[in-house]
Amino acid sequence: MLDYAQYDALGLAELVARGEVSPSELVEAAIARIERHNPTLNAVVTDMFEEARRVAAGPLPEGPFKGVPFLLKDLETVVKGVPMSMGSRACAGYIPGQDSEMALRLRRSGLVFVGKTNCPEFGLMGVTEPELWGPTRNPWNPEHTPGGSSGGSAAAVAARFVPFASAGDGGGSIRIPASCCGLVGLKPTRGRVPLGPFNGELWSGAVVSHALTRTVRDCAAMLDVLAGADVGAPYEIPPPERPFLEEIGREPGSLRIAYTTQSPLGAPVNAACREAVEQTAKLLESLGHEVAEDAPDYDGHLLAECYVTMYQGEVDASLRKLEKVLGRRIRPGDVEPATWALRVMGRKLTAGDFAFYKSHWNEPTRAVGRFFEEYDLFLTPTLAAPPLRVGELAMPGFERVGLKIINRLGLSGLLKRKIKVESLKNLAKMPFTQLANLTGVPAISLPLHRVGDLPIGVQFMARFGAETTLLRLAAQLETTDRWQKGEPRMVAAEAGATAVSEERISS
Repeated sequence: MLDYAQYDALGLAELVARGEVSPSELVEAAIARIERHNPTLNAVVTDMFEEARRVAAGPLPEGPFKGVPFLLKDLETVVKGVPMSMGSRACAGYIPGQDSEMALRLRRSGLVFVGKTNCPEFGLMGVTEPELWGPTRNPWNPEHTPGGSSGGSAAAVAARFVPFASAGDGGGSIRIPASCCGLVGLKPTRGRVPLGPFNGELWSGAVVSHALTRTVRDCAAMLDVLAGADVGAPYEIPPPERPFLEEIGREPGSLRIAYTTQSPLGAPVNAACREAVEQTAKLLESLGHEVAEDAPDYDGHLLAECYVTMYQGEVDASLRKLEKVLGRRIRPGDVEPATWALRVMGRKLTAGDFAFYKSHWNEPTRAVGRFFEEYDLFLTPTLAAPPLRVGELAMPGFERVGLKIINRLGLSGLLKRKIKVESLKNLAKMPFTQLANLTGVPAISLPLHRVGDLPIGVQFMARFGAETTLLRLAAQLETTDRWQKGEPRMVAAEAGATAVSEERISS
């Protein structure tokens, strides 16, 4: 018997290629795990089980992941004929009529889609607690969040529903849940993975799609599947010298690596998160890398202000675009109060306001560019705190009522102050990830620490287009004792429970 939960995606694909297991068996093992644990975790919100069974039974493309079950974040990856909620009541009844380019590339790789995962409304939060579906919980400790916005995907991978799942990152939404769930989370360089045909760029270029994985080699292999501009893409990055997967096991050389444990907002950083970076710095030195305490010279508060302003404008623009797709107006009751408040403030921005703050993106971008003339990598905590408790960032009931009243009365001064307070409160817990989105550089969160039963990731950033450097170092760190190789109790307690027969099922 083969224990499905112990294999990564490439491992399962190798079993399929050797005829030791069939795609249908793998799909049934994935479905069994989802049915067993999803009532506790609430990671999968739309199942595609019957379609998965049909696809697995038929001929599959001869791709690198032939026959491997896969879950899709219910936001960036659009699948023809499958309901898409984006975590919002506003999308009730929305069924796309066309696949996105990412969905097409995933299909061509041989993956079998088994469902779609939970996310906060329109991906706007660093936790996954939409009103529509309710909160997703962390497999390591269900009282805590798996992060967001790709929290459903992260919880599903950590719980071994599937070996990896799709994710997107506009301010940390791949790296935050990777840190919370003990996974590998790479945000590629801006433009590395296409967003077509529906979008050229999202959130003014801040959003990039990829996946959450358990192993570095799966991360690299997925990037090989997804990378490359599609027709009409606004960015086209020169391809790497060789496939990303071939970088796994290559020596990274002696790298110059800077690190900091200081929040760019001047807010407190939890001792465990600081320790994760400090211990990683020592490990890097022991591996022959040159490590120094340093950081790019930029105004963290200005960056946060630019990010929040972009956020407001993009929420209004996204809802306008959605209205066109749905053929109806979106009203306050269709979305959460905080989402509507962001839309109201977005409507009040002038074109000059938006352009002014967007122009300030150039300042940290130039600072980071100069920084990477001296260093190869920049190491920080992924988050300023261990995984938060479910509901910890939720607005209290009386404040929600107050926000609805403010929205209804159009009290823009009060609304602006409220949004600023809430935004800074949230960003204080996750202040390290937005820099990579605004500057476009690649960044990765790696599972190198733990506090109690909760994972803590560390983040590495690299110069524009240098995913190769990140992957080589990540693969090196994956072989060390610091790499957190454990698994959630619900997985360990079920060792062998989702085994599949070594006898191939003919289909």
